[in-house]
Amino acid sequence: MTSPTPATDVYFDFLCPFAWRGVELADVLRREQGLPFRLRHFSLVQGNHPDNPDRKAPTWWLHEQGAEEGEPFQRGSLRAFLAAHAAARQGEEEAWKFALALFRARHERKAELDEETIRGAAEEAGLDPEQFARDLADDAALRDELGAELRDAAALGVFGTPTFALPEGQAAYLRFSRLTRDAKAAQDLWSLYGEVLRSGAGIETIKRPR
Repeated sequence: MTSPTPATDVYFDFLCPFAWRGVELADVLRREQGLPFRLRHFSLVQGNHPDNPDRKAPTWWLHEQGAEEGEPFQRGSLRAFLAAHAAARQGEEEAWKFALALFRARHERKAELDEETIRGAAEEAGLDPEQFARDLADDAALRDELGAELRDAAALGVFGTPTFALPEGQAAYLRFSRLTRDAKAAQDLWSLYGEVLRSGAGIETIKRPR
């Protein structure tokens, strides 16, 4: 029996438009090409917090903050992450549908990451509303799950989103300049990025002048 292909981790934050494009790209590749990707969370608020000068050793953690503490973007980011973990309890496909629905609400329709937007994304993703409400109420467990992901991201040294971590261990932050939903274009892009990541060239930054 053939073992399943290991997944590429995609670290993202719902606040980030570049992460939205990266998750859309990964979704096309998983649906059209059968390439496995795993959704993972990284907090830009936490990564940029002044109490965390060393991103691999944070002392300020988003999952430990109160639901009503901090600036609106901090509260919205925490709310979105916890909701994504609640959605994932209904299955992997549901997790992807919810993440994409919430990303599109935030970056296509410019909605705030508030309770109304989250309920709308859950409805758009076809989640069972009663189960979703029950799972959202399991706040302590959701925070534990989020905390485990944030610790994994810190250990990897993630600093921006989206960051793709290949099964072989290579990882890189890839900033996409445009949204790609076409299967052929997505495959061409992924092949190019994969070649760069796996090469021995040691390329750290490619940035075009403006």
